[in-house]
Amino acid sequence: PLAVVAIGGNALAREDEDGTFDEQYRRAIAMAESLRWMIVDGWRLVIVHGNGPQVGNALLRVESAAGKAPILPLGICVADTEGGMGYMIEQCLQNELHFAGHDREVVTIVTQMLVDKSDPAFENPTKYIGQFYSEEESKKLARVRKWQMKKDGERGWRRVVASPAPLGAVCAGIIKRLVEEDVIVIAAGGGGVPVYHDDHRLLEGIDAVIDKDLAAAVVAKEIGADTLLILTDVQKVALNFGKENQQDLDHISAKQAQEYFDQGHFPKGSMGPKIRAAISFLNSGGKCVIIASVEQASEALAGNAGTRIIP
Repeated sequence: PLAVVAIGGNALAREDEDGTFDEQYRRAIAMAESLRWMIVDGWRLVIVHGNGPQVGNALLRVESAAGKAPILPLGICVADTEGGMGYMIEQCLQNELHFAGHDREVVTIVTQMLVDKSDPAFENPTKYIGQFYSEEESKKLARVRKWQMKKDGERGWRRVVASPAPLGAVCAGIIKRLVEEDVIVIAAGGGGVPVYHDDHRLLEGIDAVIDKDLAAAVVAKEIGADTLLILTDVQKVALNFGKENQQDLDHISAKQAQEYFDQGHFPKGSMGPKIRAAISFLNSGGKCVIIASVEQASEALAGNAGTRIIP
């Protein structure tokens, strides 16, 4: 069986930690341990990871070095985190497989993800990135760097970029061939680097960010995966989350998921993209989506934890 596993960037860099390399590497070891049993059990895997905290730190370094080092575009920062985080996950998986006596190969692919330049998301960017600025600083950045700035609560102003829908991975064919050769692939990290085709069908990067769960669903569809496993920081999908009448869900259909989504049960900044990704994958022919915590990955795949969504 073939599964695409989507893991949040917060699984490596948690809010209650500083996000140092050592901390993230320890998290990567724990992640590899939770995935090892799937590999030993014969699953073919493609791993997609988030990069929210990591790309935020990368942007902070770029902005702090302004005037001392060249400014890097957002796409390069995404690609940098794809490579760095992929290296950690790849190495930890290689070591886990070595301990388990398996010789499966692991490889990281820095992935370009196609988007539509005319996607409505570019008309109204809403994804906050980078650090906070005063109103005066934000106006200067908007003028000098052509950034779009919006106020983010009471803490100040931040840069906003579009989050367009992913259409496909440029290297989908390569990912599929590697998987068919039993290689474990780490791809579309942070949702991949957004690119589009210009009038001459040439690839061009564009400042945007792609939701990693939606990217995972697209990759899963393109390579013909059986299962999309979305690992997050909650144990189950729930209705009325965080309220006294919270209702955890064990099994739902794609139709039920859509109904709950339309009713507003799944916020845009948390469970919403995961449910959208699940519905998209199932409507395109996928067999099963499982949403569970990282710690309960093995139990969830065995049907003893998490929320299972079916066509």
